[in-house]
Amino acid sequence: MDTAAAAATALLHDPTTYVNGVPYAVLSALRDGPGIVWVEEPAMPGWPSGPGYWLALRHNDVRQVLGDAATFSSALGGTQIRDPATEDDLRFVRRMMLNMDPPEHSRLRRLLHASFTPRAVRALEEQVRRHATDIVDRMLAGPTEVDFAKDVAADLPLLMLADILGVPAEDRWLMFDWSNRVIGWQDPDYAVSAAFDAEGCSPMAREVLHLRPEPDAAGRMPDPRSRDGMPDLYAYAHLLAEHKRAHPSGDVVSILMSAQDEDGSRLSVEEFENLFWLFAVAGNETLRNGIPGGMQALLEHPEAQERLRREPDLIPAAVEEMLRWWTPVMTFRRTATVDTSIAGQRISAGDKVVVSFAAADRDPLVYDRPDDFVVDRYAVSPPPRTHLAFGHGPHFCLGANLARAQMAALFTEVLPRTSTIEAAGEPQWLRSNFQRGVKRLPIRWEP
Repeated sequence: MDTAAAAATALLHDPTTYVNGVPYAVLSALRDGPGIVWVEEPAMPGWPSGPGYWLALRHNDVRQVLGDAATFSSALGGTQIRDPATEDDLRFVRRMMLNMDPPEHSRLRRLLHASFTPRAVRALEEQVRRHATDIVDRMLAGPTEVDFAKDVAADLPLLMLADILGVPAEDRWLMFDWSNRVIGWQDPDYAVSAAFDAEGCSPMAREVLHLRPEPDAAGRMPDPRSRDGMPDLYAYAHLLAEHKRAHPSGDVVSILMSAQDEDGSRLSVEEFENLFWLFAVAGNETLRNGIPGGMQALLEHPEAQERLRREPDLIPAAVEEMLRWWTPVMTFRRTATVDTSIAGQRISAGDKVVVSFAAADRDPLVYDRPDDFVVDRYAVSPPPRTHLAFGHGPHFCLGANLARAQMAALFTEVLPRTSTIEAAGEPQWLRSNFQRGVKRLPIRWEP
């Protein structure tokens, strides 16, 4: 690898890069050139050195990797760029659905599928609209300057997760705390989350709060992918599962705890604990950052904002473009199970292969004017090729339809009820090479 390419890949790998935004010019040069490149893994603060990985940047190549679980495993090393610290940690992350391969993954997905079909989501749409209306009511009743990321966007997925999981509403900010700790482990601002106020929480929450770990002498929290890193989350999930098994209702947890697979097997409490981690974190974070990412698109493109006010029926299509243009999850990792190739590049068994959603969703071979936010891009017939914000293949996001419904509901409320929305200060982006996170998005609105 020449010096320029090495510098480019080093920039992409460094989490600090993304505090200043995604380096799309660098991604474009590598995607439109070799398409797949080798990335070194030097040691970084809180992150030991690694063996390096292949970075796939083209839309078709990303689909190839994600669609072939037999060749590109989620389980061999997990789905994060960084390898688990110990073999015990690796065995633990393999118990999570996100880090499983078929048939284990297929079994859990079947048990979950009935709760996230389009029909099931349609049944939740009234709740989504009600929560979106209440959130925007609170926004409009307050100051005309607000942090859209935390005070508006973050609350909707938390409220819906609480509804779906049967978590008491007063505990929803505990899920916010857990998400901060997991997604923000590369960002020192999230070493300790102050989001959750223990006053007024449920007895379940009070029972587990004392288990929250403390930062070490260097100010870093334990790895949240390990059980030791999130003992309060797992203890809460255990209590919730036992309660729902004894007192079932119509929420997802109750359904899961009573569901049977084809062979008559049921979900164990341990399996649910790991699924709860996935719900509370992954089910929250993509949307928590996707909604403010959509608002950032409208702040940068006021003409699109005005058009959506005139044509609100265009909002569902605009949501797809928001997700493509912003792409909340930037990378995901697989591990090659056999010697293979991607775009003519030989890949050895055991190599890490990381896919770049951020690059693939702006591939000029797939999208016309890929760097532009085109508000009606997905309103044409036939629409362009599907973006990859929700993944592809066996691990395609089960909650994609619900996420779309929430984004559409919130923008359907906030745009017609304001005459203008503009930036009220500089946004703050997450220090992460994984999640395109929004820590702060100050806006100013007028009625």
